Amino acid sequence: MARRSLDELHALAVAVLRASNTSPANAESVARALVRADGDDLPSHGVARLPAFSAQAIAGKVDGFAEPKLTVTGDATLRVDARSGFAFPAVDMGLDRAAEIVGRTGVVAVAVGHSHNAGVMGHHAERMAEKGLAAMAFTNSFGAIAPWGGSRPLYGTNPVAFSCPRAGAPPLVIDVSLSKVARGKVKLAADRGEPIPEGWCLDKDGRPTTDAKAGFSGSFLPMGDARGATLVLMVELLSAALTGSNFAFEASSFYDAEGPPPHVGQLFVVFKPEALGGDSFVDRVEELMQAILAQKGTRLPGSRRLEAREKARKAGVEVADKLLTELEGIVTTR
Repeated sequence: MARRSLDELHALAVAVLRASNTSPANAESVARALVRADGDDLPSHGVARLPAFSAQAIAGKVDGFAEPKLTVTGDATLRVDARSGFAFPAVDMGLDRAAEIVGRTGVVAVAVGHSHNAGVMGHHAERMAEKGLAAMAFTNSFGAIAPWGGSRPLYGTNPVAFSCPRAGAPPLVIDVSLSKVARGKVKLAADRGEPIPEGWCLDKDGRPTTDAKAGFSGSFLPMGDARGATLVLMVELLSAALTGSNFAFEASSFYDAEGPPPHVGQLFVVFKPEALGGDSFVDRVEELMQAILAQKGTRLPGSRRLEAREKARKAGVEVADKLLTELEGIVTTR
């Protein structure tokens, strides 16, 4: 393992993307999102994704030069067409405009369509909370979870996120995959030849497996079993049907350069708290946070993430030597 500062890692990520048919602006947006994930100790969503992103941009599966198109469809509704490009520039565009108008409307919905992997959904919601807003975020992905009792993956892992401001503290961020485990963790285990716990995945024949490769190519079990499967269905409809994007079973993989663009979707709902509950929102949030912390053994969601973020800000992050060599090779050979 090698240690790199966040600035060094960002510069390398930008260089990799620039060498892979990606515009400077898009490279900055994607690199910023990936390095932030590594800084929060979420390596499955960090620069480990760059080799796949690079291959896809070179193959044209993702258009690295795409310029998202924003359409204002109502007083409080926005549509962003990612146009087969990376998700992050499209999400940035939609949320920036939402922040501009939510003061007038109180609530804004942003639909991002024809998109790609959107990384850590909690980070998008957190951006809004840093502006004093609350936000919910939904996305689908390529096929991972079968309907309860079925065997064909029709839904993605479909993470959901929520963030809101706090008084004198970083925003509260809740970010959960609706599968029992995030797909990226299984992918990392498969790449490293490591087993996974039983209860995370099924193989292609619907049998429980601890083989990460078999689980990754099979299906993932939903959080909450049958009840969780209904929530996965809800997010699939919000993310795909409502944004005019592909359902998970129609989408291609985020992990290889094969096939057409995945064209998945993201939905964001941004709230101005004062417009709904008056000026008491932040104080009420803090009452609940303190009630949680008053119980022995509890901690707030995201506390480990904040600890990792501060450590990474000071000392950087560790990156596998093999990955660094691969990334540096992309830069030097293109």
